[in-house]
Amino acid sequence: MISKMVLRERAVRTSFQPFDAASARRQRMPARETEAIILKTYPLGEADRLVSFLGRTSGRIRGVASGARRLKNRYGSTLEVLSHVRIWYVEKETRDLVRILQCELIESFHKTQSNYELSTGLAVVSEISEQVLPEHEVADPMFRLILLVAREIERTRDCVLPLSYFAFWTVRLGGWLPRFERCSACGDALRNQTGFYAPWEPGLFCEKCRRPGMQPMHLPGRQLAEVFAGQRLEQIESTDPVRSAATELRDAALDWIEHHTERKLRTRKLLVTT
Repeated sequence: MISKMVLRERAVRTSFQPFDAASARRQRMPARETEAIILKTYPLGEADRLVSFLGRTSGRIRGVASGARRLKNRYGSTLEVLSHVRIWYVEKETRDLVRILQCELIESFHKTQSNYELSTGLAVVSEISEQVLPEHEVADPMFRLILLVAREIERTRDCVLPLSYFAFWTVRLGGWLPRFERCSACGDALRNQTGFYAPWEPGLFCEKCRRPGMQPMHLPGRQLAEVFAGQRLEQIESTDPVRSAATELRDAALDWIEHHTERKLRTRKLLVTT
């Protein structure tokens, strides 16, 4: 009888213990731990949130953060878009969604998130990442790219160049980047000529080979692509000519992303209004 009472008392104490990382590791079903970037959250029921995050060691995962919509919750600001966090979660083979236990904030982009124009840039990065990244596949290059771009937007308070850089490298990492130096139809070198592209074509076309519906890719845009491929983002100076070329290159890259993922980017139209 005494032993049963002791066991009940221990069970009651355990049920009311606050979460901590050490206790997570001692659970019967051990919690997994990873550095992560919050990609997106959705309301779920009256009090919970569905969270999509990119784990550095786990890939893109969706999970439930219980009680995250309550006024007082243990997540705080850790579930903001593109927040850099350390996350603990439990995964069951029979369920598609993991159970998120706790998040610890590593790095916040609060200034960017509180500015409409800049937060639009983060939203585009978030949506593209959701579309191009398969679930449960480790994608460390994309993880580092997302962090780099978010940090640069936060540092410069501008998203034109970082967003173009992100779109370009997403296309390149996806294997969708066409050759820029020659016409893919006749093989002639483009040199200083304007190239023309369509997302469904394998490369750029010259003036004589261009087809109806193609968009121009001027020399500065192609040159900026070479700069993006060879220099770090923070080393590139954001002058007016560079910004104009960045916008053209970004739009081309977004066209390629939409074509290859077969989905329109809902946040893209917000770039026009900002």
